[in-house]
Amino acid sequence: MKARRIFYDKAVLADGAIVEMTIWQLPKASPERPHGLKYSLFYGRNGLRIVGYDNERGKGDHKHIYNTEKRYRFSSVEKLIADFLADIEKVKNAQSK
Repeated sequence: MKARRIFYDKAVLADGAIVEMTIWQLPKASPERPHGLKYSLFYGRNGLRIVGYDNERGKGDHKHIYNTEKRYRFSSVEKLIADFLADIEKVKNAQSK
């Protein structure tokens, strides 16, 4: 069985920013992805990633805020999306100050 996309959403916001979220169910869990999911969550504008969450091979679960990369502790899909959207709001609020 190949990876199967279980969630996809893309929105272009009024300011031109893009929010795109994709989550795949993997055929089986692995030490690197014990939750059995692969994901890529992106928020950016003009080709620049502002907030990103992913778990690319060799790096495990992590997030990007601008050029800073930090480990991310995955607990559920719902929490992943909530944390991602909360980080977008934090960045947007910081930009408006």
